Amino acid sequence: TLPRPPGERLATVATVNDVHFGETVCGVLQGVDLGPPMQSAPGEAPYPETMNRAAAAEIAAGRPDAVVAKGDLTSTGTAEQFEAFLDCYGSVLGDRLHWMRGNHDVLVEGAIEGRGPTEVSLPGVVLALLDTSVAGRTGGGVGPSTLEWLDELGARADRPVLVFGHHPPADAPSDTFGLTPDDTRQLVEVFARRPSLVGYLAGHTHRNRLRHLDGAGTVPWAEVSSTKDFPGGWAEYRVFEGGILQVFHRISSPEALAWSERTRGMFGGLYPAYSFGGLEERCFPIWPRSDGAPHPVPR
Repeated sequence: TLPRPPGERLATVATVNDVHFGETVCGVLQGVDLGPPMQSAPGEAPYPETMNRAAAAEIAAGRPDAVVAKGDLTSTGTAEQFEAFLDCYGSVLGDRLHWMRGNHDVLVEGAIEGRGPTEVSLPGVVLALLDTSVAGRTGGGVGPSTLEWLDELGARADRPVLVFGHHPPADAPSDTFGLTPDDTRQLVEVFARRPSLVGYLAGHTHRNRLRHLDGAGTVPWAEVSSTKDFPGGWAEYRVFEGGILQVFHRISSPEALAWSERTRGMFGGLYPAYSFGGLEERCFPIWPRSDGAPHPVPR
């Protein structure tokens, strides 16, 4: 059972990522023969529609204060696919929906215009949304202007700041699945300087994973698995006066669960061991920091 942070519950935030509108086949990794590839059966709705419409309905029913879509909104970055994303989530969430691009969303130049870093202020928390996409690359980056923006926000914030980006920190020395090692180092330095920055929350890798990086204390650097296939879910952030809880939800409609269970067998049946993560990587507390140190866990 997660420890309930002290004080009143102030706000609720939901996130999705790697929703891939327009995708028709999954379970394919270029250069690797680990099938079977999977697709919706004839007569079925496209699986991105099935998964995302169910996720949007579940999220809307919880009446969150904000919803963040953390990139890879589309399969190939077309304007038509982006409109499908907006129709699905925007139609039920309105101006509570916030989004950023992922690497799939910059495959067609100019089709989905990027946004600069964005600040969303809610009771008890500030959301910092970073566009980490880099045209022509699978991995991502955070440039000097974004780092300066985040540093300034961290310096003046009067409440905890949750930072969201599509790409997670690098697994040095590789940047295939994340930010470049140099950008990762500079981002960690900003977190080390600014105790108001309490967590970095990403997607991209299609897995649930929690890390703590050298130089950033006990700040959680988390990845959340994709919404479009196994385990088929979304993340909720419950904001209290004394801390924040991440809670991972599997999408529960019968159609979504059926597709999720079907895609459990991707990549020769190895996918669950990669994507699902441990319970402590899916659901965990995020504590306030003081002078660079984590807030003591209440007993």
